[in-house]
Amino acid sequence: MKQIKKYFITGLLIWVPLVITAWVLSIVINTMDQSMRVIPAHLRPQALFGFDIPGLGTILTLLIILATGLVTANILGQQVVKFWEGVLSRIPVVKSIYYSVKQVSDTLFSGTGDAFRQVLLVRYPHAGAWSIAFQTGDPAKEVSSKLDDDHVAVFIPTAPSPVNGFFFFVKRSETVVLDMTVDEALKYIVSMGVVAPIHLLGDNAGGAD
Repeated sequence: MKQIKKYFITGLLIWVPLVITAWVLSIVINTMDQSMRVIPAHLRPQALFGFDIPGLGTILTLLIILATGLVTANILGQQVVKFWEGVLSRIPVVKSIYYSVKQVSDTLFSGTGDAFRQVLLVRYPHAGAWSIAFQTGDPAKEVSSKLDDDHVAVFIPTAPSPVNGFFFFVKRSETVVLDMTVDEALKYIVSMGVVAPIHLLGDNAGGAD
C-alpha cells in the first residue's frame, strides 16, 4: 500500500505542474486569440480552411503590439496617442480608470521607475512574523507629511496567488532588503516557500531578528 501511495504521489508531482502550466497557457492563448475578431469573417481560418488554427490569434496579437510600438516611436505616432489621450481625458469615468492603469503600466514596464524593483521583508501580520513584500515606491507628499518617520510603500502578495495582496506604508528602518529578484520572489511565494532561489539555498534569512 505504501508503495502504491509513493507511485501515486510521484505521478502527481509529474502531472500537476504540467496540467497547471497547460491550463495557464491555454487561458493566455485563448484570450490573445480573440484578436482574430478584428479580421473580417470571410478571411478567418475557419472560412478559408474549414477549421481554426490555435495560436494564430496570439501571433497576430504580438504583431499588433510590436507594430503599435514601432508606430508610436515616431513623432507622428506620439501625436496620435496624445490626441486619443486628450479624448479619453474628457470622459469622467474612463479618464480615472485609464490614467490609473497607464500610470501603473508605465512604472512597471518602462524600466524607469522603482516599482517592484526591490524585494523586502516586512513585519506582517504581526510584530513576530515576517512577510515578503515588493517596494512600490515612496509615499505621496500628502501621506508622508502625516507620518513621523521615513516610510516606504509596499505591496504584500498572498500565497499561492500573488495577484492579490495588501498595500501598506511601513517604516523604512523596519524593512529588510533581500538579495532576490522579483521573479525569484514570485516563485517563492507561489510555491509557498517550497521553491527557494537556488543561490540562496543553504542560507538563512539572517538579519531579520
